Amino acid sequence: MLSVRRIAVILTLAIIVQLSTSLWNPANKAEAAEASELSLDVKSAILIEASTGQVLYENNADVALPPASMAKMMTEYLVMEALKSGKIKWEDMVPISQYSADVIGSGGLLNVGEQYSVKDLFGAMSIYSANDASVALAEYLGGTEEKFATMMNDKAKEMGLSDQAHFISATGLSRADLGKYAPKEVQGETLLTAKDAALIAYNILKDHKEILDFTKQPSKKFRETDKSPMINWNWMLEGNKDNVNFKKYAYQGLDGLKTGSTDDAGYCFTGTAERNGMRLISVVMGTKTEPKRFEETRKVLDYGFNNFEMKQVLTAKAEIDSLKTVNIKKGVETQVPVVTQTGLSIVAKKGATPDQFVITAEPADESKLVAPIAKGAVVGTVKVTYQGTEKTANLIANEDVEKGSWIRLFFRAIKDFIVDTISGKKK
Repeated sequence: MLSVRRIAVILTLAIIVQLSTSLWNPANKAEAAEASELSLDVKSAILIEASTGQVLYENNADVALPPASMAKMMTEYLVMEALKSGKIKWEDMVPISQYSADVIGSGGLLNVGEQYSVKDLFGAMSIYSANDASVALAEYLGGTEEKFATMMNDKAKEMGLSDQAHFISATGLSRADLGKYAPKEVQGETLLTAKDAALIAYNILKDHKEILDFTKQPSKKFRETDKSPMINWNWMLEGNKDNVNFKKYAYQGLDGLKTGSTDDAGYCFTGTAERNGMRLISVVMGTKTEPKRFEETRKVLDYGFNNFEMKQVLTAKAEIDSLKTVNIKKGVETQVPVVTQTGLSIVAKKGATPDQFVITAEPADESKLVAPIAKGAVVGTVKVTYQGTEKTANLIANEDVEKGSWIRLFFRAIKDFIVDTISGKKK
């Protein structure tokens, strides 16, 4: 039988081994990061990286819920798309209808018969979440809000939002809140998943990043003659760091994007912040109080910035080991050295090791690899893969390749024929 002392020694060693495995096993470290103690008091949440859409955290992110005024992000997108295409201009004057003057909720800035510029109304919508300004812009673009809602639903499909994503108004108000102005042909209620909201935000920042010039403003007067300014409902703006009322909520690098609240939706918030060259997009839906949506957003964003970083995997003009040269047809030279056109960065967990990034490269189609080739011409691509996320960059010729003379190409063809014939005989 084993002595008590010997049993104690064996048990101690077993505990040490177990602790060592737990502390140093990379898989466990990853799991610890994924399961960080967020303890969110929300109905759903998601965190993505803004340049790739890479999901870093999610909680019930595929459950469709009322988004309240976060639906205005789609209104903002469509307005900015129309501006970019030249369909409308910032200076265009928009007439105020009875409906836009009557609509309930945030706003109360407009009176029927007045006219305001697209830019003024867009500022009211993006800073103050003004329902009246949102309706006025929707009517200006779509003719009626109902037709504009159809435009919103069409764009949702184009963006690849979930089958559950649905809009009935430019504001996010429910059918009951819209009352006599509720749509007749567009059925149902406005619904989005947290992932849908994040995807709309991703597209806004990708295609119309200038929206941040509006959303980052803590306050702004709608009319210069107004006694008081519009106060941005987003308490987390970095611009609030010196505001006595909101400085406890102000978050470094946060400059957007859209709040929302109704009785059905609770309090929601799509936020975006940038630090150290990495921009994140967060969504929280269904918190019980207004401060809570910002407190929970802080937890989500802190998780992202504390656990992930933008990792530069390749620099510009870098040589790729697996494809240092590319074959060229009809050139003085038969190959050209290649390098990366730009640097390439990817979001990774802090502490990720080089072997976790898989780098592959391939030449362009042969039809494009015919001399003459100018230095800087695209002759291939390089791809970096990290835990299912892929990013690509161009490979370019690092020197000129002149077209070979007919005599050079003639003798090269003879040489290749002889080499191929001899090689065939040896097989």
